[in-house]
Amino acid sequence: MDKDEILFKPIYETGRGFYITFGILTVILLWALAMYINQVMVGLGPTGMNQPVTWGFYIVNFVFFIGISHAGTLISAILRLSKAEWRRPITRMAEVITAIVLMIGGLHPILDLGRPDRMMNLLESGRLQSPLLWDVTSITAYFTASTVYLYLPMIPDIARIRDRGGKLTWLYTFMAWGWQGTEYQQKVLNRAINILMVMVIPIAISVHTVISYIFSMTLQPGWHSTIFGPYFVVGAIFSGIAALMIVMMAFRKVYHLETYLKEVHFRYLSTLLLIMSLIWSYFTFSEYLTGFFGAEPHEMEVIMYKFSGPFAPFFWGMVLCNFVLPVIILGFRKFRTITGIFVASVAVVIGMWLERLIIVVPSLANPRMEVPLGIYMPTILEWSLFAGGIAVFVMAFMLFSKFFPIISIWEIEEGRSHAAKAGEERIASYLPGP
Repeated sequence: MDKDEILFKPIYETGRGFYITFGILTVILLWALAMYINQVMVGLGPTGMNQPVTWGFYIVNFVFFIGISHAGTLISAILRLSKAEWRRPITRMAEVITAIVLMIGGLHPILDLGRPDRMMNLLESGRLQSPLLWDVTSITAYFTASTVYLYLPMIPDIARIRDRGGKLTWLYTFMAWGWQGTEYQQKVLNRAINILMVMVIPIAISVHTVISYIFSMTLQPGWHSTIFGPYFVVGAIFSGIAALMIVMMAFRKVYHLETYLKEVHFRYLSTLLLIMSLIWSYFTFSEYLTGFFGAEPHEMEVIMYKFSGPFAPFFWGMVLCNFVLPVIILGFRKFRTITGIFVASVAVVIGMWLERLIIVVPSLANPRMEVPLGIYMPTILEWSLFAGGIAVFVMAFMLFSKFFPIISIWEIEEGRSHAAKAGEERIASYLPGP
């Protein structure tokens, strides 16, 4: 029996829980689809968006999902580039996250248009000076590079499934591209992966930087900031690490992968999460400090809207989830257990969604011109589409695990070989001999 047979088990065995979960998610998705069809037919009227809040849940979720995409390809590329051996069981899950959430996040601006056909106007008449055009370009480039970066390391494992026979052998034969595991093929594959991992790092950083430009290149109080570029990138990596650990814990529990996704992996990633929490807190403090110091009236109105106004619960909830809880849980060893790390990760994901809400809505809800004011309240339509996005994310991951190993088997084997060789070299270095 294959040493890593448990990694093939989800492909060939499907339990009742899978069908029940998939059925529930399908119902949620169908409901969201029905609500969206209604929006296309009647327009954006059923949403909570009004004057002056013309951006709501859709743009919040767009920035949120695109941010989570940094969990995958960027983190995987950095860990590969640094030759971190502990990365091997987690890279594929990270890369799958990127591919899925980029698809989900990229659809949200179309939802926000109300008229999806008007997306063609951007493609046909877009100007090079437009951040929106560059946003579409960078997301498309990132998705393309990330998908290829996900697929290439899968080829050896796809070939293994092909050789095992069974259903869909023709599909695996096609996707394996004639892989036989020769030394030449391995060399070419490693070279291609190395080239892509260098390419995706600047592309990934550019994606969230360009998104921040859409906000910062306006004169809107709360948005017009030079720090938004790195602030968005830091927040994206922060939420991405948390999302990655939640996914890891889910697969660890469901598919009994405790021997692959060990406590050490969560400990290393939780250390990164703690560091990103501190960096995010520094950027947040810097952002609001400059606003307070400048004391520009309209800027102060937006700030007080967040600190003590209608959005205060969301702001202080963000601080609690992104700073207080991660620092307390991850900063003390007795709390840094698997359960504690899970709680901190969930808190960060919630907190980063609140941060996107805090960035987008309050600046619009407190305008500089005298117009009818009102607090933005998302409707069931917007909540339904948000739930639909979450359902698509979970369903896509479930389907992926039914067709491909969720952990890279050949990289695990390569790691064992490297470990054995390194051990032999280390022992030989202090034993007598030439």
